[in-house]
Amino acid sequence: MKYQHHLFVCTNQKSGVGSDVAKAIKKELKKQDLKSLLVGGKKRKNRVQTVGCLDVCKQCKKGNGAALVVYPEGVWYGNVQPRDAADIVHQHLGEGQAVGRLVIEK
Repeated sequence: MKYQHHLFVCTNQKSGVGSDVAKAIKKELKKQDLKSLLVGGKKRKNRVQTVGCLDVCKQCKKGNGAALVVYPEGVWYGNVQPRDAADIVHQHLGEGQAVGRLVIEK
């Protein structure tokens, strides 16, 4: 696998919050030094990618946040705000534990 984690962030909201969430996560990856890792002697990166729609519109329209999914785990988050980026990066990407208050069922 090329990436340790691959995050897809929905940017299909009128408010533009998805783009803000993606930027905040990228900033946190650098801040928390998790942009790239050495795992088993191989360099693994965490990648954040914006997408037009993740087909969980009810999650984006219910609140003011964005939807995103983290692979390889396949964990889905809903109503994510830029202020949630630090928790997602530290808890999920850094410690391997999903951020329970944001997890949604797909």
